[in-house]
Amino acid sequence: MRCRGDPRRVRAPRAPGVVGVVRYNSSGHGLAVVAAMSVPAGRSARVGSVARATALLDALAREPQGAGVGALARTIGVEASTASRLLATLEDAGLVRRTGRGPYRLGLRLLALADAVSAGLEVRDAAAPVLRDLVAATGETATLSVPAADGPVTVDFVSGPGDVVTRARLGRPSVPHATAVGKVLLALDRGRALPAGPLNRYTEHTIVDAGTLADELAAVRRRGWAQASGERDRDLNAIAAPVFARDGSLAAIVGVQGPAGRLTRTRMRELGEPLLEAAHAVTLALGGEAPSPARAVAGRRSAGLRDVRGICSIPCVERKDIA
Repeated sequence: MRCRGDPRRVRAPRAPGVVGVVRYNSSGHGLAVVAAMSVPAGRSARVGSVARATALLDALAREPQGAGVGALARTIGVEASTASRLLATLEDAGLVRRTGRGPYRLGLRLLALADAVSAGLEVRDAAAPVLRDLVAATGETATLSVPAADGPVTVDFVSGPGDVVTRARLGRPSVPHATAVGKVLLALDRGRALPAGPLNRYTEHTIVDAGTLADELAAVRRRGWAQASGERDRDLNAIAAPVFARDGSLAAIVGVQGPAGRLTRTRMRELGEPLLEAAHAVTLALGGEAPSPARAVAGRRSAGLRDVRGICSIPCVERKDIA
């Protein structure tokens, strides 16, 4: 027998794709749908406590002065004790806040989460035309990655015209010590520590000595861009350069990658200049500024950029010139 006030999640009968929280009476008959939320077609609510927690956040978003446990419990259709436990968990995570025994309000951590989402969308929009121009200029695949805890994560890429199968994958994290984008992260991301413990070897070219890696990162900071020659994948070479945010922090990383037989060490050095121009174009589009000494490196390349959305100064390279 269902107890009075027992909230159960059911699919609302007249609203396909909507899940509601229904309060039952002691005889098991539903009294009312007291809260509802949309669920994508073909999916069901899998974790009720998570759904109730998000319902609490939605309820607080409609209460700028905050709300107490009882009012929130009634809004989402659960017992006060359940709401209290959910709110305590959300408070521990910084998603809600409370002063003393006052009302609950949305937490400040939501600002950081929203800023992260906004930054990710902003940098992709800013970089999209630059990636296309970079592919036209280099003939290779251009990538965009953003910093993450375990390493840079690819959020966008444009395949080169000669690549039948690209190695770039959206959402794929890069190994920090064995990839060009990873070296940019280690060299220029504020507060980023070197990988702890032994460095994994992926090929015979992988840097596995901490001292050698430190020297490599120092070279990245001096040069302004990083390179990797068959260090993660034996037949794949790449170069990468940083994109900076308004506060000078690392916002993203622009990369160029291609087969080792075509994107040779000599070719990578030749493409260093257009790569830096591309990264600087995205930095300018974001309103960012490179910190010193990277500012001096980037500044030498800004004069030729006639449009911060593109890389107008980069001459296109015909496929026959790439070997």
